[in-house]
Amino acid sequence: MTAFIKKEWMENVRTGRIWILLLLFGLFGVMNPAIAKLTPWMMEVLSDSLESQGLVVTQVTVTALDSWVQFYKNVPMALLIVVLIFNQTFTGEYQKGTLIPVVTKGLARPKIVFAKMLMLLAVWTIGYFLCYAITYAYNAYYWDNSVVAHPLFASFCYWLFGVWVLTIMTFFSASVTSNVQVLLGTGAVVFGIYLLGLIPKLSGYVPTKLMEGMKILQGAVKPADYCVSIGTAGVTMVLWIVSAVLCFDRRKL
Repeated sequence: MTAFIKKEWMENVRTGRIWILLLLFGLFGVMNPAIAKLTPWMMEVLSDSLESQGLVVTQVTVTALDSWVQFYKNVPMALLIVVLIFNQTFTGEYQKGTLIPVVTKGLARPKIVFAKMLMLLAVWTIGYFLCYAITYAYNAYYWDNSVVAHPLFASFCYWLFGVWVLTIMTFFSASVTSNVQVLLGTGAVVFGIYLLGLIPKLSGYVPTKLMEGMKILQGAVKPADYCVSIGTAGVTMVLWIVSAVLCFDRRKL
């Protein structure tokens, strides 16, 4: 399993996926405070045009909260890019037939699933918290992070949501043969759960509730309100991984 993890790492390094994602997350981390910092200047530049349309622009005061707003706008895009890059984690191996030698030499199939999931988890975790750390540092330098409530817990919730999405993607990648099917299946499940979360009686139970980072930062909700959704995400992640193992174990390579 260790050798297979090294193989996965080397493949991602040689194909440039790791460097692309690190650059992407680092860029988002810089963009979040930069956009917030430039907002007053942009409003000043546009003030004449807006006044001609009858809109009066007053002085804009920017705080760390505005930068965190950008963070939670950009992170979903970063997660989508991770899914687009890694959705072929199994389907690509099926098409190339590269798993056959590994399995015939004795590597247990569940270990292959766990190795690939660990690689996905490592990439998402490193990239996500790199973006978070850069944003947090710039916010502390330019403003004051004390204006937001529970920033670390809010970031943990969205990180967990990202892990949940990646487990769904791993299941579909292990059970189908096409990258398009992986994307459609993952998108359908996430969107379906999101729609269930719109029902008031179910909103506190679904994992998509973990996307509400700004509500936590604004103090509109308490961390205790997310205990059930965190538990639901944890249980369903285990189920998705177990299902991926069972599907891959029965699959003909």
